[in-house]
Amino acid sequence: MSSNTNTSLVLSERPSGPIVKGKTFSLKSSPAPTEADLQDGQVLLETLYISFDPAMRGWLDDRRSYIPPVQINEVMRALTVSRVIASKSAKFTVGTIVTSASGIQDLAIMPDSQVEKAYDLPQGGKLTDLLGVLGSTGLTAFFGMTKIGQPKAGDTVVVSAAAGATGSVAAQIAKIAGARVIGIAGGPQKCQWLKEELGLDEALDYKAADFRQKFKEATPKFVDVYFDNVGGEILDLAMARAAQFSRFVMCGGISQYNSAEKKGPGASFFNVITQRIKMQGFIVFDYINEYDSARKQLAQWLAEGKMKRKETIVKGGVRNAEEAFDWLFTGKNTGKLMVEVKAENEGARL
Repeated sequence: MSSNTNTSLVLSERPSGPIVKGKTFSLKSSPAPTEADLQDGQVLLETLYISFDPAMRGWLDDRRSYIPPVQINEVMRALTVSRVIASKSAKFTVGTIVTSASGIQDLAIMPDSQVEKAYDLPQGGKLTDLLGVLGSTGLTAFFGMTKIGQPKAGDTVVVSAAAGATGSVAAQIAKIAGARVIGIAGGPQKCQWLKEELGLDEALDYKAADFRQKFKEATPKFVDVYFDNVGGEILDLAMARAAQFSRFVMCGGISQYNSAEKKGPGASFFNVITQRIKMQGFIVFDYINEYDSARKQLAQWLAEGKMKRKETIVKGGVRNAEEAFDWLFTGKNTGKLMVEVKAENEGARL
């Protein structure tokens, strides 16, 4: 990237279905901000890594939600790990590694109130963990599973999109709790990773012709906890196999995000009544006051080897961000998906 130019990805058109490459977003080049552009209480950040998460698709829809939608011609919102390269803030010095929602762009000016200093990584930790297992996706898994799912020894726990960033952490938390854990993923390689690397009891390929039969066979005592990341037909199937007083953790619905016509559970929904299912949605911000304690627990599990993670990193910076969206919604990634804009050990831009 040119030292005089800031490249960003901006929203050009709201999609009614899938994100369309070259249509939904456009690349924008603008003069690079400098220290002279800073006001008191602001910092200038250079982006190192950009987080790509299914929730980003929901931020494009102009409807009531937990966060305002991205506006047309606005830089696409995204969580990032960045480095401070200029500062007019008493909170941050040049060179500090931080996290923020600075978006898909090379450089960003941010108020210090919206920037968080990177916390100390555990033994074996790495910078990208700040967006993955120790970042928003790991926290989402932690709170969803521990606060709502509440797995215990003897429970049967099913996690959809179990090879994704949130699902893989959620499944491991259930294993740590002593539950029997079944992960659902797309393709034999992901299923192999779930069983051989993460140690799940079962891994089911939802693309297989006999998936429904395998799901039934794998849940002879029904499902005590279902951690939902996909919605649609798999949610419907899980509700049909729900145990009495089961807990359904409604985290996401990636199978429906790009659909013009949304589909939900069918007749199985009445199991909410007959099986007395507790079904609860949540947003990670609901537990913001507990972030520190959750991170400490996740970091401890990571250092002890009880928690494993996998990353898919797209190179090429902001110019490859649209490609990363394609990977996200076609399931090409395993674990946490990120775009690398600049490696940590590369020199500062200014």
